[in-house]
Amino acid sequence: MERDKTIVAEKAAEKPRKPARTEISRGVIAEWTVTIILLLFGTTTLVQAFVIPTGSMEDTLLVGDHLLVDKLAFAPAGAISKHLLPYSDVKRGDIIVFRYPVDIRQTFVKRCMGVPGDHIRLANKQVYLNGKLLNEPYVVHKSSYLDTYRDNFPGEPNSQVYPPAQDMLDRNVSTGSEGAREVVVPANSYFAMGDNRDNSLDSRYWGFVPRENIIGKPLIIYWSYDAPTEQLSNPTIGLDHVLDLAQHFFTKTRWKRTLNLVHSYPVQ
Repeated sequence: MERDKTIVAEKAAEKPRKPARTEISRGVIAEWTVTIILLLFGTTTLVQAFVIPTGSMEDTLLVGDHLLVDKLAFAPAGAISKHLLPYSDVKRGDIIVFRYPVDIRQTFVKRCMGVPGDHIRLANKQVYLNGKLLNEPYVVHKSSYLDTYRDNFPGEPNSQVYPPAQDMLDRNVSTGSEGAREVVVPANSYFAMGDNRDNSLDSRYWGFVPRENIIGKPLIIYWSYDAPTEQLSNPTIGLDHVLDLAQHFFTKTRWKRTLNLVHSYPVQ
């Protein structure tokens, strides 16, 4: 009889206890922990969210376009990972996201127009790459006047340029076969310009993009909202932007741009 009581007690002890409503299962905690870690890994290693604060890439990318940036596309390939992941070299025509060389705390997006060894010049707003006039259907010109430096580059700056641009003009300009001055892109560097060619702070004004500054390339516009630069360039979300979103989310969201893929254009 005593033995039977012991067996019953052991069976009772083996019966799982239901957690109280105020308690959280260890499995739930583990699942959420793994989910959060994967999300953090993804947003810091694989993709990164980015918002377009200025019109320098119009009309390809608009102020208020929110992008997901592929951070693996141009990552340095390892001995094994290069066979497993789709790494690629930066090519002419790629839209690139990079740390601004003058202030790496800022992130810029431009189009890569020149890779190492390329010769680049502008004449009357038109770009010549390695002596060949480019066809650029993605470019817009929103001013009719010709600027002696901006539109006939490289020339003598008619306003102050940043030190890296001055160094570029001093060290990386040669005379081409047709007698025109050209910028020669050095090793591990890239020449970048905005598609809104008349209103773009780009390599003409701050020099080359170092290879190590390149973060990745845009994949998709996951949301597009018609907001002014003043609201989007602020690193923190201001009250005015919050109120604007609350009042105009549905009317100012550019629904036709949402979930659009971002494509490069081959520059030859």
